[in-house]
Amino acid sequence: MPEQAHLLFSILYSVEHDPVSMYRILGDIKGASAHAINKLLQRQGRVWQEESFDRATRTGEFDYYMNYIIMNPVRRKLVVSPDEYPWLWYEYAAVPTLEACPKDSK
Repeated sequence: MPEQAHLLFSILYSVEHDPVSMYRILGDIKGASAHAINKLLQRQGRVWQEESFDRATRTGEFDYYMNYIIMNPVRRKLVVSPDEYPWLWYEYAAVPTLEACPKDSK
C-alpha cells in the first residue's frame, strides 16, 4: 500500500542464544530501510512512524494473516490480481504432514 507496509515473519529460537524481541527486529528493519530510502531520495529525516502496529499471532493464524496481506492490494482495488502488485513479495513453504500426503503416491 502506498501509505503502509505489512510484514509477516516467524521468529526462530535457538537454545544457544536468547531470542531477539520483535521490537528489536522491527527497529532494525525500520532503521536499515529508512537509511536506504533516504539515500535513494537524497534526503535526511524520519521515514517511519515510531509506533508499529505489531501483533503476535497464535499458532494457526499465520495463513489467515498471510492471505490478508497478499490480497490487500486487490481489496484496495490497486490491482486485479496480487501478482500484478510490484511491491508484494512473499515466500511460504507449508510443512507437509502425513494427512496432507496422497494416500496412493505411485
